[in-house]
Amino acid sequence: MRDEKATGCRVCGAALPAATRGRPPAYCSRSCQAKAYRQRRKDRAAEPAAEAADVPGRRPGGARERRQREVAEAVWRIAAGRGLESASMREVAAEAGVSLRVVQYHFGSKHRLLVEALRMLHEENDRRARARMAGLPDPGDPRAVLRAVLIEFLPLDGQRAMALRVFTAYFVRSLTDPEMAGVFLHGEQAVESLVATLIREGGAARPGTDPRREADLLVSGVTGLGLDVLYGRRAMAEVEDVIDYHLDRIFS
Repeated sequence: MRDEKATGCRVCGAALPAATRGRPPAYCSRSCQAKAYRQRRKDRAAEPAAEAADVPGRRPGGARERRQREVAEAVWRIAAGRGLESASMREVAAEAGVSLRVVQYHFGSKHRLLVEALRMLHEENDRRARARMAGLPDPGDPRAVLRAVLIEFLPLDGQRAMALRVFTAYFVRSLTDPEMAGVFLHGEQAVESLVATLIREGGAARPGTDPRREADLLVSGVTGLGLDVLYGRRAMAEVEDVIDYHLDRIFS
């Protein structure tokens, strides 16, 4: 962004002529203005080549994917800290430490940027969750497995707390944006289906238990309790006690 209060030429630092109309001049002469223009063209031509360059040993396109990830992470930080309305392309570029042109090159528009950042956050959460699921308790104890699954959706660490803040920031906008809603609601209630399956196939649920209804209650309840933790209304230990209460009610 141009500095309206600058007193020196942006190329050579020489004193600027007095403004006659419009914005204050940024260059001391047409020569310096031409130099700046040529440099911008040079940077613009080099950007795609730099983005396409790959690191030895990584699959093609890796550099581009890494840059997109860096920009997406900037969106997450802004959405978690200041809200989604603050995630303009210029603010995202500044947060990511890149030029506005780089953001435009990779995402094209603000809407595409926000949608893709949300999609990448879902992918990141899925990847992390699968890695953590590898350490779940013995599947012979359905209650312990289900408890571990539910606990995964609480803000147990900085990454999960940030993800929950970002999803909350996206929620309102997704209500009126079909494309964003399609990403936000990905999986067709996959979590509820997983929880219902664990209740149904565990073989230890109380007679008369409806796995699907119990799954709906558990998932929506844990989501709300996680928000309470973020707000400071509940401690994590209290939330775990609530989860244990409902699991004791379901399993004999």
